[in-house]
Amino acid sequence: MQVFGLQGSIYRGASWASRLGAQTSDIGAARRDALGRFERARRDGLSAEQAARAVGASRASLHRWSECLEPKSRRPLRVRPKTWSSALIRAVERLRDDFPMWGKAKLGPLLREEGFEVSDSTVGRILQSLMQRGRVQPVARLRKSPAVRRSCRRRHAVRLPKGLKPDRPGAVVQIDTVFVTLAPGKPIKHFTAYDPVAKWTVAKASRAATARAASLFLDKVLAEMPFPVRAIQVDGGSEFKAEFEDACAAKGLVLYELPPKRPQLNGAVERCNGAWRYEFYGVYDMPSCIEALNPLLDSFQHLYNHHRPHGALDGMTPARHLGQTVAIGAGLA
Repeated sequence: MQVFGLQGSIYRGASWASRLGAQTSDIGAARRDALGRFERARRDGLSAEQAARAVGASRASLHRWSECLEPKSRRPLRVRPKTWSSALIRAVERLRDDFPMWGKAKLGPLLREEGFEVSDSTVGRILQSLMQRGRVQPVARLRKSPAVRRSCRRRHAVRLPKGLKPDRPGAVVQIDTVFVTLAPGKPIKHFTAYDPVAKWTVAKASRAATARAASLFLDKVLAEMPFPVRAIQVDGGSEFKAEFEDACAAKGLVLYELPPKRPQLNGAVERCNGAWRYEFYGVYDMPSCIEALNPLLDSFQHLYNHHRPHGALDGMTPARHLGQTVAIGAGLA
């Protein structure tokens, strides 16, 4: 047997009626209870005024409740009659079907252009009547809810532990990207790797920030960092997923991903990006092709690591500081 459902308007009307019935029965029960307590107080010898005060209601209210327990309807005796014609209703319904997201402010001018003498307020009342009858749908129901973005589980990356601070070179290398415009209409993506302990940097330019380009840059980082790299720290950019994540797993590198909206945790590489932007791109004339730019990046990378004094290293270069660290470690061994 096939069972057909009722119309939505019937369900809505039944739900409203059940709520109204429950509301009025609750009010009637409360009034009946108050009247019972009033009568018991009177039988105990209290006056009408004292009994009403004990119940918490006025004598006039108690008298009115004794005549009618259920509240009377507040609907006005004279309701404003509907003044619109059936032709106007059909016109409103037709326009709303053509433009389901438009309200009275937009449908009103269209109706007046068609020759109807109607105000926007009247159009709104007609729309409300059509919605109650189920002839048109409310805008809120037609508007699609935004799709919930489901975060896919990372295959290898893990969330950066709170309070993690590297204590040796290569413990955690931060990698970030920045857009640079070499010429009008020719932006490139600049990859920067920075070790916050050794203050060592590696850079490479690419035409786009793709996972493939990031995985190739990872090969350069591992080859040109003068110490073994144990972990990589990145933000949630798409270029650090897919092939890049697989490359980190294949090379045995721990991949830390920053929490959302926490760029300050990548502050070391962000500061290094500033050096690249203002000390390299902002000073020299750059070629417009990637093939000619990357050798210049290697030259400034050597300058940064071997000749540029670093304030956090007491004026030493990263290479000199790293050499002293290695010498001290060898002496202690």
